[in-house]
Amino acid sequence: MVMDVVVLAKHVPDPQGTPELGEDFLLRREGVDGALDPGDEYPLEAALRITEYHGGEVTVVSMGPEPAMTAIRRALSMGAHRAVLITDPALRGADALVTARVLASAVRRQPFDLVLAGIESTDGYTGTLPMTVAELLGVPAATFARRVEVNDRIVRTERQTEEGYDVVECPLPAVVTVTAGATEPRYPTLKGIMQAKQKPVERLTAADLGLSPEELAPTQSVIAVEAAPQKAVGEIVQGDDAVTRVADFLAEAKVI
Repeated sequence: MVMDVVVLAKHVPDPQGTPELGEDFLLRREGVDGALDPGDEYPLEAALRITEYHGGEVTVVSMGPEPAMTAIRRALSMGAHRAVLITDPALRGADALVTARVLASAVRRQPFDLVLAGIESTDGYTGTLPMTVAELLGVPAATFARRVEVNDRIVRTERQTEEGYDVVECPLPAVVTVTAGATEPRYPTLKGIMQAKQKPVERLTAADLGLSPEELAPTQSVIAVEAAPQKAVGEIVQGDDAVTRVADFLAEAKVI
């Protein structure tokens, strides 16, 4: 059973750095260090293992400005076969719903059996995009998978829970989100890095996807940003009245 697997990937500002906002209160994505979102390497590794076992190809789909090619090249050097990058100035400031519409439209342009994604991005943390993509594609979704297997057109996942895990099965095609504990991502080899330069990357605009201006209009916007208040200096209690002072403090906080 040959598998066509799509991995949703995102270029994010340096996860180890401090994100910067522009004058429009949007995250600066150009002119700053960035990389493939670390959380996307786990579904990518899962996709590579599935296609290595069943045969098939892995396509990485991403939306972002030109620097997003850094993330694309990383995914291709890890073993993905091809990529699709949607870049358009009209998409700056896109919220999770607009992003899902764009990604779903790009995925729909090609045959796919399975769409894999991370749990959430390290710069947005909405955790809603993969499920929205599944809804727009009209396919089932399985979330928080710590293990993913495909047999006889059925994807079987183990969904992480506080007590252990649930077994969830879906008919293909489907969307699955993969946790960090599901796989151990491979490192790109020198051969993989060199081959990545020759792999096909399709570049699309919003117009190529046939989306209307209304569908690209974000439903949310940031109108102001304020610094979080600094924490007040703590009180150090010493001496014979320490126990009494702590008890009074807890009573004032309505803890006791």
